[in-house]
Amino acid sequence: MADEVAFDAFVRARMLALLRFAHALTGDPHTAADLVQDALERTGVRWAKLRRTDDPEAYVRRAIVNGRTSRWRKLRRESLVDAVPEPRSHVDPATHDADLWRLLSTLPPRQRAVLVLRYYEDMSEEQIARTLGCAPGTVKSQSSKALAKLRTALAADETYAARAEPKPEATWSTQTS
Repeated sequence: MADEVAFDAFVRARMLALLRFAHALTGDPHTAADLVQDALERTGVRWAKLRRTDDPEAYVRRAIVNGRTSRWRKLRRESLVDAVPEPRSHVDPATHDADLWRLLSTLPPRQRAVLVLRYYEDMSEEQIARTLGCAPGTVKSQSSKALAKLRTALAADETYAARAEPKPEATWSTQTS
């Protein structure tokens, strides 16, 4: 009974953060909700054991990432079509740049997970490594590769290139007597 209460409290406290993480990872709120539900279902079964670990949330996040990868592989095998489908639209908070999210969705799953955890969830490299089950060096290299790909894509995008052009700086002149 105490485990059920503790798990319920964990879910209530972390549900929104987990949904945000999954949404940023997948780009689709419905898929995100499914992934979180599946991960929490797996976590609930093992809660008595996980509760004693350092960070049960890392287990849930890892389950979400693994679920995303499994779905991606399954869809990749099952969705071969004759014509390119229209891109699915998703609802992002108005504060986010739609072009940047589009470019983020083009990254490989691991690179995208690293960037989402680092910059969207504000996790340290060590936390990300624990969450993804890899070495901190892998987190650094994946982050570096992902940022390089985003920079290249942003530089090629005319909208961003225009924003990035250096603006003439104001010159300050002082007269000395």
